[in-house]
Amino acid sequence: MEYVIIGFLWLAILLYLVLGGADFGAGIIELFSTPANRSRTRKAAYQAIGPIWEANHMWLIIAVVILFVGFPLIYSTMSIYLHIPLVIMLIGITARGTAFVFRNYDAVVDNMQGIYNRIFLLSSFITPLFLGIIAGSAISGQINPSSTNFLSAYVFVWLNWFSVAIGLFTVALCGFLASIYLIGEAKNDEDKRDFIRKARNWNIIAVVCGALVFTAAWHDNIPLIRWILGNTIGLTAVIAASISLLVLWILVGRGKTIMPRILAGFQASMILLAITYVHFPDFLILKDGEHLSLFKHQAPNATMQALGWALIIGSLFILPALFYLYYSFQKDRFVEDGHLKS
Repeated sequence: MEYVIIGFLWLAILLYLVLGGADFGAGIIELFSTPANRSRTRKAAYQAIGPIWEANHMWLIIAVVILFVGFPLIYSTMSIYLHIPLVIMLIGITARGTAFVFRNYDAVVDNMQGIYNRIFLLSSFITPLFLGIIAGSAISGQINPSSTNFLSAYVFVWLNWFSVAIGLFTVALCGFLASIYLIGEAKNDEDKRDFIRKARNWNIIAVVCGALVFTAAWHDNIPLIRWILGNTIGLTAVIAASISLLVLWILVGRGKTIMPRILAGFQASMILLAITYVHFPDFLILKDGEHLSLFKHQAPNATMQALGWALIIGSLFILPALFYLYYSFQKDRFVEDGHLKS
């Protein structure tokens, strides 16, 4: 049953990265759009994420519940030593959702719309930034349970070059995912060309931020290259992601919209696979050399059995309903005159 639970945990993290990342990315690309086309980006993003943006957070909730119930030591360690970035991320999620509602559905249109808009855009950037920082902190080896100094225990565990670089890479990845997704939401050729240009720009930014991650890893003495390229699975994942990126741009050049979205999500999954496979089953790397493992540091067997069955049974009800929700708002993009759109 532990493999079932770990599978659900990995899938929840992946889906939050892909779907939630595209959601955050819509605000990110609007934030960095020029004033001339910011309203165009805002309109397309609203039409794409407006009805279903809240559903993306269920993947984060599932991951948190799995850690809380099934792996309490891992959950408590992260909650204690990473409480600052966790709180900032949660504030960002809450502020973003609230601002999105008020900037689009407020009964009174006044100067507050500008404030709501700025809150939405800034929280769209801050939230994935700290999500990536938390992920980087989990594998950076900076968490030190024996530390007696506030800064070293609760600040420098996440405020370091490697974790911040992971955060910036996450932001760039979200911008890329959103741009690819919004190509298919464009209502005319001008909008489509604009989102293709944004996707190319964010692709370049993601590559630069990826190089920054490896540079920061070298600076912080983290063997990231060996972690990713030192095993067959990691190397295969990198090659698969690179090939899929090339295919993605070929398809975009041919005017395709559905397959590029799938390939963009595939690239995100390969990135996650490459960095998580080498550490499995370890989830947290501590400074004293100890690793918190998904096998060794799990809840009692009775709890794991109950959690596993709850996830299996719950998924039979939740997943079909959720994907039907996505389909119901996107079916006009998939079906045209009875044929599947490419």
